[in-house]
Amino acid sequence: MILRGEPSMVAWRTTGEKPERIIFYRDGVSEGQFYQVLLHELDAIRKACASLEANYQPLVTFVVVQKRHHTRLFAHNHNDQSTVDKSGNILPGTVIDSKICHPTEFDFFLCSHAGIKGTSRPAHYHVLWDENNFTADGLQTLTNNRCTRSVSIVPPAYYAHLAAFRARFYMEPDSSDSGSISSARKSGSSTSRSTRAAGAGVVRPLPALKDSVKKVMFYC
Repeated sequence: MILRGEPSMVAWRTTGEKPERIIFYRDGVSEGQFYQVLLHELDAIRKACASLEANYQPLVTFVVVQKRHHTRLFAHNHNDQSTVDKSGNILPGTVIDSKICHPTEFDFFLCSHAGIKGTSRPAHYHVLWDENNFTADGLQTLTNNRCTRSVSIVPPAYYAHLAAFRARFYMEPDSSDSGSISSARKSGSSTSRSTRAAGAGVVRPLPALKDSVKKVMFYC
């Protein structure tokens, strides 16, 4: 979901300047969905910008970040202490953009965090759209530098994932409804089916957000 111009409006009010560039990191997209998501969400970004001002069309870079893969990176010489951290993993900030990457598309692996236990899993970044004409080194450096606390993926995508995960707890059916369903099921009576059907679609509405947190990154 693209909020209707709200991020750009906040930046406009705060700095007095409209953003000239938008760097959009997107999580939770499989390779088979890349261009479907790109077409839908890039169009939503365009419409959101146009809603602020008729001719306002900032340059957009659209990047998908994936963490669910089986690629692992290792130092060429594991005994060289300058190439590994205390746990034996590759150093934070390590980038791979050749050999194991796509031969024609713009993608790279970035390990932006230190592994505490086990083998570090790098994030896989796919640049689907780039009007800002980033060089490979430029976008890799920007992405790594956004990970100010040495986290595994770029923080805007990281916190969007956490916010989406946390939202499920606000949308679960009311506990009283689930309790009545369970008790009816245990009794084995004919009312269990009707009770389940009545309560199955009952979902609490999302709580209203305070104005002080509406326009800031959601931390949880």
